[in-house]
Amino acid sequence: MKWLDHLEEWLIASFMGAATLIIFASVMHRYLSGVSSPIQDWLLSLNFAWAQEATIYLFVWMAKFGAAYGVRTGIHVGVDVLINQLTAPKRRVLVLFGLLAGAFFTGAVAAMGAGFVWHNGANFAFHNALGLDMTDLIEGPTTPDLEWPTWIIYSAIPLGSSLMCFRFLQVALNFARTGELPHHDHGHVDGLSDDAVAAKA
Repeated sequence: MKWLDHLEEWLIASFMGAATLIIFASVMHRYLSGVSSPIQDWLLSLNFAWAQEATIYLFVWMAKFGAAYGVRTGIHVGVDVLINQLTAPKRRVLVLFGLLAGAFFTGAVAAMGAGFVWHNGANFAFHNALGLDMTDLIEGPTTPDLEWPTWIIYSAIPLGSSLMCFRFLQVALNFARTGELPHHDHGHVDGLSDDAVAAKA
């Protein structure tokens, strides 16, 4: 399960890369379509009306998984001045309470989001794919430009919130065992060793 340690980074990088490529292609298409060239007619036949909508959805997915990354690495903003003034046992209880409350909240959002996605057309899609009876099931709405089923887009809510809930539980378990919380060092760069930094200095 080593791949799970950096799942958020891979997802965020993939969504960001896809959004960048889509916007780049859309902008190039817009400008090259206005230039007289042998391929102008072909360029004008291409439809990039969906590009902005797709990019917005990619950023929504990026934000949902970015929140899970924030929990895992400890970069979410928190006011812990009072908690840090408490004795170690009281601080431990309050920190664990906060982490478990975060897990409960994100778990609830994931469960409600899954229900919403299911009733927004996922049940129709799964019944259809499995060849089951689809009586009284509705296909569900589609997005305006991409014309994708909206349940696919809204799946970011249960998936991102589930991952965030898992990260809260992971951090809580690690804190219960070691007493340490994840801490983000803004000066640290992954893949850059201390020896290399010292050599450059």
